[in-house]
Amino acid sequence: MVKKTLTENRSKKLTRRLTSPATRTIDGVEAIGEFRPCAAKLPHASAHLSTDTGCRSEFPSGGGQRAVARFAALLLVFLTGFTAPAGAAEDIFPPFGFRWNDASARVERILIGAKAKIVAREQKEKREIWTVEGLVQPGLKRTLFSFREGFLVQVELQYEYPERNIEWYNDRMGEIRRYFDAKFGTGKLVSRTRDNDSDVIQTLVGYQWIVGNTMLELFYFSAQRDPNVFRTITVTYKAL
Repeated sequence: MVKKTLTENRSKKLTRRLTSPATRTIDGVEAIGEFRPCAAKLPHASAHLSTDTGCRSEFPSGGGQRAVARFAALLLVFLTGFTAPAGAAEDIFPPFGFRWNDASARVERILIGAKAKIVAREQKEKREIWTVEGLVQPGLKRTLFSFREGFLVQVELQYEYPERNIEWYNDRMGEIRRYFDAKFGTGKLVSRTRDNDSDVIQTLVGYQWIVGNTMLELFYFSAQRDPNVFRTITVTYKAL
């Protein structure tokens, strides 16, 4: 079986290599499928759920004049086209409840508590990269944690579904992309290529979102040499 791990550097290498546009629609990323926003299925979903369901009055008690004044002020803001100041956008946080610049010691302590296993540690381009297995999510094969000077700067989730066909992958890519679009705005298409120049047919489709000082990337990669085929979906969170 042909296997390829999409790390950040390899994604860039593949993007440079696969320069010729596909001759057909590649892997149907427009498919919607039966999507239900569910924390257990989405790679970015937070495990922290609010339990505050109480309702509060729009205006404080104590007289109609204050209520009218407050309403008038809100209406004025709306009519004058008030917008939030630049830079007010909230960053995209890494998954599993981590925060950017978490110390590696804290990350390791949490991973051990979750019964995950760090199967490899390597130094690469002034970064320490951990390969972690055992984090429980459907299809999650491995997770790469990257640290710069001992602090968390990148998390890459690698999903594999060996029993699923290409149509299923098409639907899954469409589901995740549309969910990210709804949360962070329309993503930028950064790769849509297909390489038929060798006996291994390679396909790469990728989208990117930038919010505040963070970046989110979604990639589909496949490598096929009959009768073998390898497919993966990666979701990468980066601090810029």
